[in-house]
Amino acid sequence: MSVAISLAQAHPVSSDTLAPETLYAFDESPLLARQNQQESNARSYPRRIPLALKRARGLYVEDVEGRQFIDCLAGAGTLALGHNHPVVIEAIQQVLADELPLHTLDLTTPVKDQFVQDLFSLLPEQLRSEAKIQFCGPTGTDAVEAALKLVRTATGRNTVLSFQGGYHGMSQGALSLMGSLGPKKPLAALLANGVQFLPYPYDYRCPFGLGGEAGVKVNLHYLENLLSDPESGVQLPAAVIVEVVQGEGGVIPADIEWLRGVRRITEKAGVALIVDEIQSGFARTGKMFAFEHAGITPDVVVLSKAIGGSLPLAVVVYRQWLDTWQPGAHAGTFRGNQMAMAAGSAVINFLKAHDLCAHAEAMGERLAGHLRRLQQDFPQLGDIRGRGLMLGVELVDPNGRLDTQGHPPVCPRLAPLVQRECLKRGLILELGGRQGAVVRFLPPLIITAEQVDEVAGRFARAVGAAVASL
Repeated sequence: MSVAISLAQAHPVSSDTLAPETLYAFDESPLLARQNQQESNARSYPRRIPLALKRARGLYVEDVEGRQFIDCLAGAGTLALGHNHPVVIEAIQQVLADELPLHTLDLTTPVKDQFVQDLFSLLPEQLRSEAKIQFCGPTGTDAVEAALKLVRTATGRNTVLSFQGGYHGMSQGALSLMGSLGPKKPLAALLANGVQFLPYPYDYRCPFGLGGEAGVKVNLHYLENLLSDPESGVQLPAAVIVEVVQGEGGVIPADIEWLRGVRRITEKAGVALIVDEIQSGFARTGKMFAFEHAGITPDVVVLSKAIGGSLPLAVVVYRQWLDTWQPGAHAGTFRGNQMAMAAGSAVINFLKAHDLCAHAEAMGERLAGHLRRLQQDFPQLGDIRGRGLMLGVELVDPNGRLDTQGHPPVCPRLAPLVQRECLKRGLILELGGRQGAVVRFLPPLIITAEQVDEVAGRFARAVGAAVASL
């Protein structure tokens, strides 16, 4: 049975029926007006995606005006199976029907135990054989905070190495690891002690001006020298934290050989390797976890978003040698969400039963192929990159001054125009990267070939309209 047939049988509702493209106009609704008046100035998504949503199913969301949109944001990657997938709804309803406790702190239950077994079954054997798990508060940023405590406690060291362009959350400890300077500027008391930033292997805009194999080699040499040079000025760190594919930083996939080199160097130096899989985990990149592309074994894996089946859940999975912290070292009231664990198990089982890793890889290749063909007509599409169904398009000014690698500069004023034109055509996309110039694709993993083609078509027409309006 093919993946496409399996998905259609498992989810025979509106997610498999294409919504017609309509050119929408947007006026502020009463709900949006009240949101604008009453919600914090820190709100973000509604500024770029001014929608008041009413219902959702599969790939589609509908707003209060009755307009339908293809959702290629999917809760920033949270909705692996799309909105309100039947297996998720069934799992949640079963928890309620069985009158299971909804809130258990960190007390165990059959649902929790099953989730742990299901999650561990996804891990590569070397990690699974010695894995420990810590349930955290319901957000990824809390899991990052827990990971920092874990490695600092186990090693007795304070310094953590992070990467330019990285994103690990918005709490103060996690924020100190972020590459982007914008959110940090107002925070004079940011907890940044012991964080050292390293160049990420951003091939299109290599920090060393090299790119390719040469860029990877010099990047690894820089890291190895930093950890071995007694005059480096950087104390031996507790850990290196890395996204295998940078998400908010612009959908930048790390070179596979670079990842293997980082693992080799950190292991030799006795430095823990933390892999942040909050957005890239659960089949998003064509492997169950993005680090599997390199065949490495991290010391710590941080997970959230898709693992709760659309409900809040975050965990840290780590190797046994790090488990030296004391009882209560990391706690949080809302770490016993039984409905999220049940939904998470349902998602895990669906991912495995329908081989969504292979499906995500195939659909990602299909979408990337459409984008590369579009690139031939629009030189404003400077770089198309990513893995699986985690793709990005860096928008550039083809008439701008070329950098040392021969690439034109980013075009930050084009990106919001493209995003707006997509929204007019019923397609929800998000932006990221340097100066917000990268259009990001994070559709649900159940997307079909026909839907991929429709997304690409709408995006193409949006790009044409946006470029014409410059």
